[in-house]
Amino acid sequence: MPPTLPDFSNSVKLKYVKLGYQYLVNHILTLTLIPIMIAIFIEVLRLGPDEILSLWNSLHFDLVQILCSAFLIIFIATVYFMSKPRTIYLVDYACFKPPVTCRVPFATFMEHSRLILKNNPKSVEFQMRILERSGLGEETCLPPAIHYIPPKPTMEEARGEAQLVIFSAMDALFSKTGLKPKDIDILIVNCSLFSPTPSLSAMVINKYKLRSNIKSFNLSGMGCSAGLISIDLARDLLQVHPNSNAVVVSTEIITPNYYQGNERAMLLPNCLFRMGGAAILLSNRRSERKRAKYRLVHVVRTHKGGDDKAYRCVFEEEDKEGKVGISLQKDLMAIAGEALKSNITTMGPLVLPASEQLLFLLTLIGRKIFNPKWKPYIPDFKQAFEHFCIHAGGRAVIDELQKNLQLSTEHVEASRMTLHRFGNTSSSSLWYELSYIESKGRMKKGDRVWQIAFGSGFKCNSAVWKCNRSIKIPVDGPWADCIDRYPVHIPEIVKL
Repeated sequence: MPPTLPDFSNSVKLKYVKLGYQYLVNHILTLTLIPIMIAIFIEVLRLGPDEILSLWNSLHFDLVQILCSAFLIIFIATVYFMSKPRTIYLVDYACFKPPVTCRVPFATFMEHSRLILKNNPKSVEFQMRILERSGLGEETCLPPAIHYIPPKPTMEEARGEAQLVIFSAMDALFSKTGLKPKDIDILIVNCSLFSPTPSLSAMVINKYKLRSNIKSFNLSGMGCSAGLISIDLARDLLQVHPNSNAVVVSTEIITPNYYQGNERAMLLPNCLFRMGGAAILLSNRRSERKRAKYRLVHVVRTHKGGDDKAYRCVFEEEDKEGKVGISLQKDLMAIAGEALKSNITTMGPLVLPASEQLLFLLTLIGRKIFNPKWKPYIPDFKQAFEHFCIHAGGRAVIDELQKNLQLSTEHVEASRMTLHRFGNTSSSSLWYELSYIESKGRMKKGDRVWQIAFGSGFKCNSAVWKCNRSIKIPVDGPWADCIDRYPVHIPEIVKL
């Protein structure tokens, strides 16, 4: 008997039922109002001109009533426009592209590890296993001080790295936007692990001779999600300072934080973190509306620091030999999952269409009243966003979010390719991912972007942007000389 094809009718019917349900719920107001308006129009046609004129003459208007009504309408409109939050535009941004001389192929990294940790071959082997499964490529970069054997984590070298990364990103931003240093009203610099005196924000002010009345902020110790915290701070400041420009600089300085001990939990960051930085221009000026790339829609911040495990899962401390490093605990992914759950619980009602919110509500009620064992409904965020920028913290982070949010390979492509090409650049990784999407020519007017970042503390922060105009493929930027090679296949294990 010849094999029969499987019956796809049920799945096809289910797909169209779901599409019909989504259209019905999302357009319920329109579908309700159209028949009412048609009925009113038909009724007006039936009345005839004489009856319509008679009805109009029966209405009595008093001058005082007209004036009061007009005043009330003007008052309500004034209150509405005065209380409406200012629109925040992302005019443009620039990412730092490390020089080729800073490149660290796998062979170079492992050779240095063997020389630095020659008395502990097990630690070398551990780093090799991590690197094989990391998802990083052969072109990631480390600062010059780490290329020395042994490394030179001095204050001078750390400042040198900060100047190279931050000034390069700022110069590129000035070139792209035509912004002049004196036009910057607000400056925010975030760098988690390197916090010198004077601050990095003071370093930028000194370099570019910014105005003496500039509002400057320097955020430290806030982990890989500090970039979105800076965006949130800039948004709040732009709400109270009209006609202003804000520049946000996000980076992580690797030089003073390269761990040279033997604790495995502290060796992990050595394998993942790489050089990177970004400078972003935000503005509330109406004149920037046409040329701005994006409009900020939402920022949602979640902090799990009240829980001891969450607080200590990413922790800077000394090992048994007194060497300082960043310890990453084994339960990091579970804690990140809980933080993400809290974040999307807040984000969902802001962005999801009515059809998804109704399904989620019905499932929640069903679990509470009928059967607690019912599988919880995971909203389809693909209906709310066209693009996803997931913090490239590591392969496990991207895998977990792809699984939990039911995203396709293309949705996480920008995150995986950023991790492969640049490594974990901490708070700036989201901007390399956004640049990847633009470099592929995928960003169109009206597209919505969801940026998700995790950081020590433990925090999960997310921002939603709406594309203001279709973006042409950039001729410069971090991906200019390699975008044609991407996406690339990233094997589960790269044998070294």
